[in-house]
Amino acid sequence: MKKKIKVLISACLLGDNVKYSGGNNLTPKLVTLLEKYNVDIVKVCPECFGGLPIPRVPSEIKENKVFSKDNRDVTEEFLIGAEKTLKIAKENDVNFAILKERSPSCGSTYIYDGNFSGKIIEGQGVATRKLNEENIIVFSEENLEEIEKYLVEFTKN
Repeated sequence: MKKKIKVLISACLLGDNVKYSGGNNLTPKLVTLLEKYNVDIVKVCPECFGGLPIPRVPSEIKENKVFSKDNRDVTEEFLIGAEKTLKIAKENDVNFAILKERSPSCGSTYIYDGNFSGKIIEGQGVATRKLNEENIIVFSEENLEEIEKYLVEFTKN
């Protein structure tokens, strides 16, 4: 019997109201793709795991630390959330992760520049870095074609 694919996913992408504003980033095309391949979903929100409230003041990474818009250093909360996310990924033996692009926790390719100006730069969120260190591949919800190619390859094996 074929092993089922297990994917770690940002809860906000599946419609959970956990983003900083109290809303979500529901991505219907992603949900459809996951249903098509009958994927086992492991939902996470590193920022919630780190004890940050919903809603919360937005945060951005600057010089390898995380600061909220009101200039509070929330690096520790982000590190705790990243550790818990990694622990859950390992406990569930996930095949890969799909996390929210541009998030200070979950961005896989891009994050905001740390000045709360809306400027986007290349970089990774705290949880993504932690997962990558353990060789867990992280995609963003903006890479559906890449994700599908990966799922097709995985279902062949």
